[in-house]
Amino acid sequence: MDVAILAFVLLFQWGKKNPFTYWRFTLSFLQKKGGFMKKLQIVITIILLVVPVHVSADVNSGMDVHFIDVGQGDSIFIETPLGKNILIDGGPPNAGKKVVQYLRKQKVKDIDLLIATHPDYDHIGGLSKVMKSFNIKQILDTGKIHLTKSFLKYVSEIRKQDIPTNIADTNQEITIDPSLKIKVLNDYHNKSNNGSSIVLKVSYGEVDFLLMGDAKMAQEEKLIEKYDLESEIIKIGHHGSDTSTSYEFIKEVNPETALLSYGIDNNFGHPVGRVINNLNRVNANIYSTAVYGDVVISTDGKDYYVFPDRSPLENIIRKSA
Repeated sequence: MDVAILAFVLLFQWGKKNPFTYWRFTLSFLQKKGGFMKKLQIVITIILLVVPVHVSADVNSGMDVHFIDVGQGDSIFIETPLGKNILIDGGPPNAGKKVVQYLRKQKVKDIDLLIATHPDYDHIGGLSKVMKSFNIKQILDTGKIHLTKSFLKYVSEIRKQDIPTNIADTNQEITIDPSLKIKVLNDYHNKSNNGSSIVLKVSYGEVDFLLMGDAKMAQEEKLIEKYDLESEIIKIGHHGSDTSTSYEFIKEVNPETALLSYGIDNNFGHPVGRVINNLNRVNANIYSTAVYGDVVISTDGKDYYVFPDRSPLENIIRKSA
């Protein structure tokens, strides 16, 4: 019965969006239900019998944005519509191996653009491992110096491999994929590392992602004055810390979906109640890597779908175990 219901859902949605977006959900559903191969064959047979196969010459297959669970830190991987790979941050040092494994699982060989939003260890700590594991074509950096072991390893690897590195400028447009618009909204004009975070607005068709790095409320105020911030999806600044996400700011963004990246038992109290309350006030759907694990958002430029790696109920079972 479960298989019949799943097949019906897929058939109903087939004409609305590239159907291959749904296979991640399908595989997860079947694996959890058991009897994977037999049920998968049934679903595929039903779909092939009912739905005509169309072959398209359009290589534009939509965009996937992966919010990787790196514990207390940030790491975002973007697969662009034309097949370019962008990695934004690499989490803390102990997350480097996880990020590498995750990217390999996505069949990544080259990283077309690596963005280090700022030099704090929970954002660049895992990048030296990533740089040793993949061909990095270019790096976008804040240009801010931070004398820590993580930063020195990061800079050393850039020099060793002679990776082309550019410094981000406010209003800079990143032209890595012509089907996307990527704009830098904040750069290194602040004494603090967090205040110097590279803030990006990534737009694909009608769907906008606002990626806040660790930017603080002072930067939020300036962004409100300068830009149209309205976005369907926001990656909340500074892991949901009290330094960021004012109500005035989140009201301007007016997100439908909010992502928070933090460790479940972190020592910083992230996320604070005020941030969650502000998101609730604008009726945003909230996903965190601490609760949902890796979170993938797939979009065709008109609609988007959120695919969490696990459910909150699984966290309760894991904690009990």
